[in-house]
Amino acid sequence: MKKKLLIVIIIIAIIIIAVAIGNKQMMKIIYKKDYSEYVSKYAQEYNVEEELIYALIKAESNFNASAKSNKNAKGLMQLMYSTAQEVADKQGIEITEENIMEPDLNINIGTKYISNLLEKYKCIEVALAAYNAGSGNVDKWIREGIIKPDGTDIENIPYKETNMYVRKILRDYKIYMQLEK
Repeated sequence: MKKKLLIVIIIIAIIIIAVAIGNKQMMKIIYKKDYSEYVSKYAQEYNVEEELIYALIKAESNFNASAKSNKNAKGLMQLMYSTAQEVADKQGIEITEENIMEPDLNINIGTKYISNLLEKYKCIEVALAAYNAGSGNVDKWIREGIIKPDGTDIENIPYKETNMYVRKILRDYKIYMQLEK
């Protein structure tokens, strides 16, 4: 009887380990890291965590380099041409409506843009809100006391889409961080 119980316990332990290993592998499929050569390069260059860039790309385009939004945001990081042009000009990079879709260029400009927002707001939650809704809106919300500059009341973001966007990226960012361990 004790021998059978021991065998059952061993089998259950093996199943639990297999599920745990499989679950991590499944998470790595869902939370992929395509374009890692560009993400790594520009994350390091602009001092942004790679996991944050992956979370942004996942939320923005789900790693579809040819993605275009109904508002005409383009590429992996869903850049508006005017925003991309402003960032590119400061970097001395020439962009066009076509080359903005190229993964290397898109990740370069998108990473520099989120780096600028992180530098400006000193808070990941507020920077993400600005990436989605624009700095003008975020500055207004801070000025009017709708959100705090330190991001402690980020749930008060008045745009539902932006509110959910920030939460989704923060969730995915944490998952990417966990997958690294």
